Amino acid sequence: MKRIALVLAVLLNCSAPLAAEPRPATPGDAASKALAADTPVRALLVPEQETTLAAGMSGRLTELEPRPGERVKKGEIVARFECSEPQARRDMALAELHSARLAHDGKIRLQGLQSASELEVELAAAAVTKAQAQLAVAKAQLGQCRVAAPFSGWVVKWHVKPFQGVNLGAPLIEIVSNQRPRVRLNVPSLWLSWLKTGTRFDIDIEETGKRYAVQLKQINSRVDPVSQTIVVEADLLKDDPELLPGMSGTAVFTRQK
Repeated sequence: MKRIALVLAVLLNCSAPLAAEPRPATPGDAASKALAADTPVRALLVPEQETTLAAGMSGRLTELEPRPGERVKKGEIVARFECSEPQARRDMALAELHSARLAHDGKIRLQGLQSASELEVELAAAAVTKAQAQLAVAKAQLGQCRVAAPFSGWVVKWHVKPFQGVNLGAPLIEIVSNQRPRVRLNVPSLWLSWLKTGTRFDIDIEETGKRYAVQLKQINSRVDPVSQTIVVEADLLKDDPELLPGMSGTAVFTRQK
């Protein structure tokens, strides 16, 4: 009987649930997520302003200047179209406006002699207004014959060639501003717990082999859910003519404690 009781006790002990062993200590989630502040991230220099000028009309280019790599001033004409037809439309609109004004003046004189009604005078005045609108349209079309630079900078690319025929809206010339470039980075979104606007750090530019001081200016309002990063932009603290848009390097932050 004692042996049976002993066997039953052993079986009961084996069927009892085992106590869960404590999980070995591992770096906490917060600690694992808190990436080191000195983790290097890639930095890209981007222009303060950039644009691709497009054709405002269909036609043949007669001039395309300056060439890629050359400077351009704000308001400088960078492209011209052959515009004999728009000029003819403007001249025709001018003639129609002159004719409408003469007719209107004549109706006013006839009205003073009681030989024209008020309605005739108003219709003549409406014809003058219509001719003025047509002239404005013709001048606007003629204005598309010249393409001016919206800001000072450099020409970086031609999308067409001189004397080439282009369609309305076709890209013509790409321009970047000559202002101090900005620095754009994708940093871990977990850095938002300590990374703030005004934070200063350095960037090492590969093309020049030098280090430059920058200051965080703007933090994007959206985190990329896939990469868990966020775009931030910074300003260079000093002008340096050797820094050009498109250069890249590495930025290293030192977290403020």
